[in-house]
Amino acid sequence: MSSTATGLLLGLAADRLLGDPRRGHPVAGFGRVAAALERRTWRDHRAAGVVHVALLVGGTVALARAPEQVRRPVPRTLLTAAATWVVVGGTSLDREAAAVGRHLAAGDLPAAREQLTHLVGRDTSQLDEAEIVRATLESLAENTSDAVVAPLVWGAIAGIPGLLGYRAANTLDAMIGHRSPRYERFGWAAARFDDLLNLPGARLSAALAVVLGDDPARAWRTWRKDAGGHPSPNAGPVEAAFAGALGIRLGGTNDYGGRVEHRAVMGDGPPPARADLERARVLARRIGVTAGLICAAGAAAGLRSR
Repeated sequence: MSSTATGLLLGLAADRLLGDPRRGHPVAGFGRVAAALERRTWRDHRAAGVVHVALLVGGTVALARAPEQVRRPVPRTLLTAAATWVVVGGTSLDREAAAVGRHLAAGDLPAAREQLTHLVGRDTSQLDEAEIVRATLESLAENTSDAVVAPLVWGAIAGIPGLLGYRAANTLDAMIGHRSPRYERFGWAAARFDDLLNLPGARLSAALAVVLGDDPARAWRTWRKDAGGHPSPNAGPVEAAFAGALGIRLGGTNDYGGRVEHRAVMGDGPPPARADLERARVLARRIGVTAGLICAAGAAAGLRSR
C-alpha cells in the first residue's frame, strides 16, 4: 500500500480511538489566523471574500506541500496519518450525538438543548424532544459527509495538501459562509468553494447510506425524490439518503436566530424518535469506516497507475 493509503487508515483509526486533539487543535489555530486576517481583508463585496479565501486556503495548501515532499515511506505515512487525524472529526461528532441522547433518556430537555448547540446553528431554546432528535440526526448526516468522508476523499486525491486544504475551506465556510448582513457578500466565495469541494464526498456519503442502511431501495428513492428540496446541494442528498435508510422523515421549520427557514420534508416515514439516534450513529460509523477503506484503496490504486 502507498504511504497515503496507509496514512489515511491510521489517521482514521486515531480519530476513532482518540477523538480530536484536546489542546492546541490546529483547526482552532487556523481559525484565529483567519479572524485576524479578516480584520484587514473584510469589505462588503464578493471580490474581497475571494481574496480572503484564496490567501487562507492557498497558503494552507502551499505549507502542506512541504511534508508531501518527504520521500521516506515511514515518515510520510506518519505525517499523512497526523494530518488525517487533525482534519477528521467523526468520533467527536458521534460523542456529541450520544450526549444529546443521554440527556433525552434522562428527561433533561434543557441539557439536551444546550448540548445540541455544539452541533447545529439553529435556535434550540424552544425545541421539544422530537425536534431535538431531528436536529441531531440532520447534523449527524451532514457532518458525516463534511467532517469524515469529504476530507478522506480529498486526502486520497491530493494527499496532505488535499486534507489540510479541504479543512481550511470548510472552516472558512463555517466562519463566514452563512447569510448575515456582514457576510452576505464577503462570505459568498467561502460558501460556494465549500459547496464545490463537498460535491464528491456528499455523493459518496449518500451512496454509502443507501448501500449500508436498513432499506437500500427506500434510501435510493428518497435521495432521488427529496434531495433537491434542500437548500444545500450537498446536505440534501446525504440527509435524504439517511432519512430513507432509517425509514424516517427529516426536514421542516428551523429558526436561525430569527431567520426562519421552512425546509422541504425528506422521507415518507414517521418523525424520528429517540431510538433512531442510536441507529443513525451506527450508520454514520459504518459510512466513515467504509469510506476510509474506499479512499485508501483509491489512493493505493492511483499510486500504482503512476
